[in-house]
Amino acid sequence: MKPDYRYIAARPATGEILHWNLPLGEVEFGPEISGPGSLSATLSPTFASSMSDTLDAGNAVILVERNAQLVWGGLLWRAEPEGVKLPIEAAGFTSYLHRRFDLVGDLGGRGPYVEADPCGVIRDVWAYAQDQPDGDLQVVVDDTKSKAKVGTAKDPYTTHKWDPRNLGEIVDEMGEIDEGLEWSETVAWRARRAERRIILGAPQLGRRREDLTFTTGANVVGEPHVIKDADEYAQWVVALGAGEGKKRNVVVDGVRNGRLRLESRLETSEKEEAELRERTRRERLARQILPTLTELEITDHPAAPIESLRIGDGVRIRLHEPHAEYDGWNRIVGWTVRPGNGETAERVTLKLERLVKPEDSGGTGEVE
Repeated sequence: MKPDYRYIAARPATGEILHWNLPLGEVEFGPEISGPGSLSATLSPTFASSMSDTLDAGNAVILVERNAQLVWGGLLWRAEPEGVKLPIEAAGFTSYLHRRFDLVGDLGGRGPYVEADPCGVIRDVWAYAQDQPDGDLQVVVDDTKSKAKVGTAKDPYTTHKWDPRNLGEIVDEMGEIDEGLEWSETVAWRARRAERRIILGAPQLGRRREDLTFTTGANVVGEPHVIKDADEYAQWVVALGAGEGKKRNVVVDGVRNGRLRLESRLETSEKEEAELRERTRRERLARQILPTLTELEITDHPAAPIESLRIGDGVRIRLHEPHAEYDGWNRIVGWTVRPGNGETAERVTLKLERLVKPEDSGGTGEVE
């Protein structure tokens, strides 16, 4: 059975529903990891003129409902007529922070920050933004805590009135701290109000999902593009620990596997040899994964229902294609939904990363 989609317009500050069933077509939307996600669509030409006031760019919220459950929400930023059509573009609620600045410094006295949890700084950013007149989006931020720290006694993390900082950039900085956090957005009905929430994961979102599988002949469609790129491949890793000269620990980990020998160098600040050896082994295992899959087109299926998808989760993918054999675990870092229309079926394009990545590729390790 085809899913039932509904597109809803609401006021940003009050949540008041402006329209319960927007006549949108050519819809594409989806979330992303540590980003707001996006939506694009076209308003039916029949309604483009009469609804232009409702779709007030910068002052309207677009909600997407699938089978009576909210699956996406964000702010409308652009509505530009093209002939008789009215294409619209929206982005998740965190996009709003990129249009706001810290005008008083230290987020209204919440800083400066010394050995502070970046999760707490993100909560303070939202609290400051929503405390200002006409700035309350009613966004709720999770109470997750991380082990990461921002700011020191000698160098506190601070912002100044004379150099207003962009609030979105502050959130981005918190998300880039090593072993810190990741975030995403969700929306859900609470009675007749749409709750807008920021989900924090420390150090990352998601978990290994043994209950979901994506397999050729079941829920995988299209032509999967499996890339074999040896730029990061290595069977041998040489890792350097803390210190200098002859006192510096050097560990080499490798295996012979019948392939041309390729080596990689890893710089670390590890002081203990045992920890350096374990880190070197993990790096070697990560670099021995050759095939890469960055996108996968799927349909709704009992093996992995669309409503069960979660940002950051690790899932198993098995492909048996004419030009590609693949069996591995990947991490979902986003997806794009095309709801379909008429005879066109709903399609979802997963955006993927390796579950285990080399350290200098920005990987954070395996999802537990």
